[in-house]
Amino acid sequence: MSRLLQGLAWLNRGIERLLHGLLLALVFGFILFIIYQVLSRNLPFMPRLYWTEEFSRFAFQWMVMLGAAVGVLHADHFVLEAFPRGTRADLLTRVVRDLACLLLGILFVVYGKDFGLSGLRRNATASGLSMVYVYSVFAVSGAFIVLFSLQRLLHAALYGMDAMERSLNTPSDLDAIDVSESGNTPLNVKHGDTPLDPNRHGGDR
Repeated sequence: MSRLLQGLAWLNRGIERLLHGLLLALVFGFILFIIYQVLSRNLPFMPRLYWTEEFSRFAFQWMVMLGAAVGVLHADHFVLEAFPRGTRADLLTRVVRDLACLLLGILFVVYGKDFGLSGLRRNATASGLSMVYVYSVFAVSGAFIVLFSLQRLLHAALYGMDAMERSLNTPSDLDAIDVSESGNTPLNVKHGDTPLDPNRHGGDR
């Protein structure tokens, strides 16, 4: 199982690098299309290229879905913690969260495949681009979500939820705040005590 996790982690690292480059290109393309639209509406000598509006919208859709997939790997999506950290209820909700992401990814792949294929029968109005390149975003994003969720779940099964989150989750500023039983906080450190290290995540539990 550990070799499976290593192989999956290696694959996902390559996918993540690819997605970062693709997302960067989509952001720049989106910005350029928007700038051109603004300029062409205000400068009479610039031709009105209506396909730029379509492409900016398509780029935004791909940015959202691919960015959402990367957010699953590092738990960057908004989370509301309903139970005290470290309790069984908290652990259960964290496991359910990753299982829900896996289920959502599977649904995206299953239903997104047919939705993507339906784009073969449609073309964009201005550019004439086949809509399969747009509609397939759900299936593609779903495949990445499945891979990233499997890595998180497998890592948690082998080494524990806390170890997995320390390894994969994006560090949060709140994790750097360690409130000990003596009541010391970053704003309330007694004379002679060692201040809390803001670079230490998680604290001692």
